[in-house]
Order: sequence, then structure tokens, then C-alpha cells
Amino acid sequence: MHPDYVKVKLPTEETFFDTKKEVNGLNLHTVCEEARCPNRGECWTEGTATFMVLGKNCSRTCSFCSVTHGFVQPLDPLEPANVATAAREMGLKYVVITSVDRDDLPDQGANHFANVIREVKKTGARVEVLIPDFRGNKECLDIILKEEPVVLAHNVETVRRLSPTVRDHRASYDQSLEVLKYADSKGFVTKSSIMLGFGESDEEVLETMRDLRKVDVSILTVGQYLRPSKMQLPVVEYSRLARFEKLREAGFELGFQFVASGPLVRTSYRAAEAWAMRRLH
Repeated sequence: MHPDYVKVKLPTEETFFDTKKEVNGLNLHTVCEEARCPNRGECWTEGTATFMVLGKNCSRTCSFCSVTHGFVQPLDPLEPANVATAAREMGLKYVVITSVDRDDLPDQGANHFANVIREVKKTGARVEVLIPDFRGNKECLDIILKEEPVVLAHNVETVRRLSPTVRDHRASYDQSLEVLKYADSKGFVTKSSIMLGFGESDEEVLETMRDLRKVDVSILTVGQYLRPSKMQLPVVEYSRLARFEKLREAGFELGFQFVASGPLVRTSYRAAEAWAMRRLH
């Protein structure tokens, strides 16, 4: 039986539909829709969105993700300007940009991603990025870091034991830690996310949290995996609210500057608030 938090109210506010119209009108993609995020009603009603660039089809096949896999398409040269236009017309002061993986491209899409950051920053908005691992290629990472996002997020997604089952074979737990370590070494605020519900133990989650602290990750989000469709991995367990609170407290004890932990928490959820609250610690 599904817990009550799985039931998300359908949006009715006008701003939700205005945001949807803005995004669709400029031929943009959002992780809100592509990943079927349970918070899209709330976020879009507030006039915020996480833009997903480099196309809507991913070159990888992670078992938890509902983003379309394969049949990748050429990059849209208008995408950087269109994302900036949407951010400007929506009046956004804090923009999150993420992307699919593009292993098919020589630079894995890093230069195009950087162009989007550059154009959005011209609007005056702060930019947070949620990046793929770029297969650990530091040249690709440097292209992104050169644009100076206020936060660089990259997700380990799950605990070490389950990573090969949950994620594509080209991703790895240690590779993700190396990406975060490299960004931190360059002086950037880093962020990562863990999903619960794949059969992980509390001790494994705590081990993952400790691993993230070893590479000086500042911001942590912990959420419940919700199966997007029957094509993805089934949920092994729906965690109780008390588990999320326990992990939140443990996160602060381990030294994270900000921890968001709850069933519907996702990496980009209330991202501006997380960044601002981090500055208070």
C-alpha cells in the first residue's frame, strides 16, 4: 500500500499553466516533466523550473529514470538563447540547469551546456547546475566550472552496493565522488542527492553520507524513489517520515551545511533556499 505522500494534488493555479506554456513555446525541456517529478505542480505554480538541456533523449539507460533513452538528436543551437529568454520572461532570479548524458558527442555536450549557463547569467540570475559525470573527464568539467555556477550538483543517486544495479554501467559510485571532489578542489559549492527505496540499509546510507563528506560536499538532499512507470525498477520500500528526519539530523551531525530530507525532496527542490540557508551556517 502506498503512503499518503505519494498522492500529489493536481495543479490548478494559473501560474502553473503559464510556466508550462512558456517552456513548451520555446521548445525547451524540463527535468520536471521528463523525469515526472512529483513537485512540478508546486514549483511551476511558484514560477520556477529546472531546465534540461542537450536534448530530451539520454545516451544512458539508468534503471530508475524515465527520461527517454537512445535516439539522441543533434543539439539545438537556439537552446542557450531560448533558456535565457524563458528565465528572463519568467522573472527567475535563481535558475537550475541540468542535462541528459551525451556520450555520443566528442565533448559530451560540455560546451553547449556552458553556452546555456553563459546566456542565462546575462539575465542576472544565479545559476546552479546539476551535471552528468562526463565520464570523469576533467577537461569537460573545467568547461562547466569556467562559467562559475553558484552550486555544482552531481548525484551519487544510491549507495555503493546498489549503484551497478540502479545506474548505467558507464556511471560509477567512485567516479561520481571524484567529480564532486574535483569541483570542490576548484573552490565550488557542491551538492549531491541520495534516493531511498532500492533496498538500502540505514548504515549504507550513512556510509554514503560519510563518503560525500570526505569529498567536502556541502549540500545534501535525500528523497524517496517513486517508480515513474512499469519500465523502471520497482520500489522495494517506502520509507517512513521518521527515517527521513533521522537522516536529516545525521547529515547535519556529519557536517553538511544544508540537508533537505523528505519523501518528495529532489536535488533541485527549493534549490535557491538551500543555497541561501547554506550561507547562514
